[in-house]
Amino acid sequence: MHEMGIAMEIMEIVKASIPAEMKDARVEKVNLKVGKLSAIVVDSLRFCFNLVVKDSPLEGVELAVEEVPVVARCKDCRHQWTIDQPVFTCEKCQSGTIDILSGRELDISSIEIEDENED
Repeated sequence: MHEMGIAMEIMEIVKASIPAEMKDARVEKVNLKVGKLSAIVVDSLRFCFNLVVKDSPLEGVELAVEEVPVVARCKDCRHQWTIDQPVFTCEKCQSGTIDILSGRELDISSIEIEDENED
């Protein structure tokens, strides 16, 4: 299950991303972008992340996942579309020469930290 390794890396990146002057700040949410072609099972990733952060300063952090659709562009006719079936030919001209523009992502888009000034 590679989701465990990914969850461990996310935790390390989050911990390393907190500025030194905010070392005691509480992380509330980690926002991820996960492409549909990334071979990540989102429920498994959430499960693994919760295991990894248990009994750590990140315990209770929300892992918010935005799934990124597979978007392609035909190299021949330049048509761009969202792929929603396992067919990788241009829906307009049927060419098989396409570029995948999105759908492979696995990115931490942001880390939300508790505002110390909130009452």
